Amino acid sequence: MIAEHRWGSPIVEENLLSIAAIETSDSPTASDVFDELRSKPYITNQGNRGIELDNSEFGHLADVLYHECDWEPFEIKSRLKHYEGWETHDWA
Repeated sequence: MIAEHRWGSPIVEENLLSIAAIETSDSPTASDVFDELRSKPYITNQGNRGIELDNSEFGHLADVLYHECDWEPFEIKSRLKHYEGWETHDWA
């Protein structure tokens, strides 16, 4: 989703699952996860139009990617290019 994020363009579940690195047999689980994403603070829920990243919450998303997904800061910075808080971001 991060790689496909376009400002003001929500992504629907079908499109997100088609680009996700998942096995076909994992689609039901992935669909459940998509529904869970709708309630995350770094996601804007657009209802039937899909979901999109909330760039005002990129700091929170950076923390999730770092602490929960074990991404390195350089990976996160390369994906969250529109986050304006890098100078003061605390990775602790």
